Amino acid sequence: MQHRDNIILVGLMGSGKTTIGRQLAKRLGRRFVDSDHEIEARTGVSIPTIFEIEGEAGFRRREAQVIAELVDEPDIVLATGGGAVLAPESRRLLHDKGWVVYLNVPPLLLWNRTRHDRSRPLLQVEDPLAQLESLHRVRDPLYREVAHFIVDGGRLPPAAITQLLIKEFSRRCIPSPSS
Repeated sequence: MQHRDNIILVGLMGSGKTTIGRQLAKRLGRRFVDSDHEIEARTGVSIPTIFEIEGEAGFRRREAQVIAELVDEPDIVLATGGGAVLAPESRRLLHDKGWVVYLNVPPLLLWNRTRHDRSRPLLQVEDPLAQLESLHRVRDPLYREVAHFIVDGGRLPPAAITQLLIKEFSRRCIPSPSS
């Protein structure tokens, strides 16, 4: 079953997927789901704990499974983890089963937003800004591959992005009465 009416947010950690996703869901009367929170709820442990025990590969397997299940739910707003686009099958599912929005935010701004957050395993390195720059170089083409719409998430506040997305989603995804 296809759920092209689902809204799926992709982008690096700190790009605003959860904040904007919650606002979108509230404004549209939909259920909001954060794939990272879903993984934590299912496993009963935090993402950093999963990374510590299973490594990134173990976490990515769990993430791909959760994404595959969530995209089949109707009328949701889904905020994905930053690495959800790494698996080719997840990219296909995301693109095919929802309206995908890439929140593109420059690495320096992401660093400013996340630098005090100890719950992000990939940033627990000597130079988190360099890590974000590297992640952006690798993942930006993948986000663009799955996206139906790209927003410069560093220029507008979350409320303005939410309003823009509602307008664009309505224009593109809701059939007119004459259809």
